[in-house]
Amino acid sequence: MRIVSWNVNGIRAAAGKNFLEWLAADAPDILCIQETKAEPGQLPEALKTPCDNTGVPYTSFWASAKKRGYSGVAIYTKQPPLSVTVMGDDRFDDEGRVLQADFGSFILLSAYFPNSQAERARIAYKLDFCAAMLALCTQLVKTGRHIILCGDYNIAHRPIDLARPKENENNAGYLPEERAWMDTFTGAGFTDTFRALNGGLLHQYSWWSYRMQARSRNIGWRIDYHCVDTPFLPCITSAKIRPEVPGSDHCPVEISVEL
Repeated sequence: MRIVSWNVNGIRAAAGKNFLEWLAADAPDILCIQETKAEPGQLPEALKTPCDNTGVPYTSFWASAKKRGYSGVAIYTKQPPLSVTVMGDDRFDDEGRVLQADFGSFILLSAYFPNSQAERARIAYKLDFCAAMLALCTQLVKTGRHIILCGDYNIAHRPIDLARPKENENNAGYLPEERAWMDTFTGAGFTDTFRALNGGLLHQYSWWSYRMQARSRNIGWRIDYHCVDTPFLPCITSAKIRPEVPGSDHCPVEISVEL
């Protein structure tokens, strides 16, 4: 099973950049997207029930922000989940931050972590979200479930995860508090699959600024992840970043799962 996660920076904008053509050709088993910036009622049917190139249909599930054109996550899946819910906390569900889908063998969470913003404007909200996410994942594991938490974390964990760590030590996404939370999260029994399977592979990024030709120069950040509870790690057979896929300031990231 191949699970892809992608911050599309607006599903309607992505649709104008061959999103559906890419989805049909790439044909992941499950696609989690973040920053949809849309409600299902605003979308054509083709974006809600697409098919891959062999005609296999996807079912889609959406969590949208109350504020139109903002945030939002979705899951496209060929395999019907047992259930799909939001996070269960209005502070974050009102911004469409999380969907959790139960696939039996694991619970998949598509998450769009808040941006702490310039001058730490939303760092308190960001850290509240991070704490709530850790509590949710910990509770799911305590009940005997495996979890895959994928999405845009808006955090580069270590210096290896961004091109210019020294220059960004006081910038959103690389603040000491954010990196400390990633230490706490991974120390609590959760594993970054990309680093676990690829070690210290250099210059691997999933987001680039639109400014200063950052993508063509590969001046980027790795802020999109698939993390799993550590006992589930042996089921993850590959973890990749897909910088060759255009259409957003982020690129897709993916894992392969063998159950």
